[in-house]
Amino acid sequence: MTHQRERSVRVWTVPNLLSVLRLLSIPVFLWLVLVPEADGWALALLMLSGVSDYLDGYLARVLDQYSPIGEVLDPLADRLYILAVVVGLAMRDIIPWWVALALPLRDVLLWALVPLLRTRGYTALPVHFLGKAATFNLLYAFPLLLLGGGDGVVSTLANVFGWAFALWGIGLYWWAGLLYAWQVRTLLLTTPPVPRAERAG
Repeated sequence: MTHQRERSVRVWTVPNLLSVLRLLSIPVFLWLVLVPEADGWALALLMLSGVSDYLDGYLARVLDQYSPIGEVLDPLADRLYILAVVVGLAMRDIIPWWVALALPLRDVLLWALVPLLRTRGYTALPVHFLGKAATFNLLYAFPLLLLGGGDGVVSTLANVFGWAFALWGIGLYWWAGLLYAWQVRTLLLTTPPVPRAERAG
């Protein structure tokens, strides 16, 4: 019981610190892409973000540093980073605006389901492996698309592989969202509502 209580109050763990640093780097990335158009630095920052996304989950398992705030911070950092990147790349005309809109629209769908979850005493459902696979593809796609904005053989190859990762990532992102919506539907049909005073959140 003591061990469980200690885990529940952890805030400044190593994985959480990595998630916070990833959040703080979002405006820096946007500034690099949009103001000086320093694509090399923006690319390096984007790659570091991808590495930190892997490390915070890995370190949480290895160091046993799971925490409720970490379960919120990690996906929040992922979603905000993806949103910032697609907006930045769309404003630079590196990707079309339909790509920039397709990803946040899926998140709007999921946020709209939260009030329904709360009627059953939940604030969220477990993250599905499809969502993790989608994020993995997108975090590979964006650096490649940024690198593919130039001329030459390397840029051409980066653009081809970047779009392959991007299209797979968008497809998996929406597939995971629809699966989540189906899980919410199943929960609503099989779980009775909880009294308002006992609802989560």
